[in-house]
Amino acid sequence: MGAPILEAEKVPVNTAVLKPADGETAVINQPLVVDGKSYNVTCVSMGNPHAIVYLDNDIDIKKFEIEKIGPGFEKHEAFPEQVNTEFIQVVDRKNLNMRVWERGSGETMACGTGACATAVAGVVCGKTKRKTKVFMDGGPLTIHWDENSGKVYMTGGAVTVFEGIIEK
Repeated sequence: MGAPILEAEKVPVNTAVLKPADGETAVINQPLVVDGKSYNVTCVSMGNPHAIVYLDNDIDIKKFEIEKIGPGFEKHEAFPEQVNTEFIQVVDRKNLNMRVWERGSGETMACGTGACATAVAGVVCGKTKRKTKVFMDGGPLTIHWDENSGKVYMTGGAVTVFEGIIEK
């Protein structure tokens, strides 16, 4: 999947609104107020912008009201090109549960770049190891952020979801 981009201005993040920590160029676990509530976000680009939010352990990710909260992130002024937002429940240092709100689409069953961004965020936030399994409604993906090359590798199943014929 390539190397992740963590530099805020390249994600892109409006750093006048969402600032990296002092002396840093990346937005890692920084507070962002969305619809009156504060969330800590980590921003990563895998060719498209992602904001990763780790949910408190007492929140049931299956019941999380993503359809109410997702749009506030997608269109937030901190993200000049809008943003995909991954809501994460840490199972342990090798396993994560993820739900994703994709810009322009709403909630989707899976997101490969989102799973990769989530794994990178897990490492930089100290929550996961470099090889992580990300569970989504569409199925699990194994993500490995290689320390030597800096590249992110994604493996997982593929299934046919639609067949059709295009007539001329």
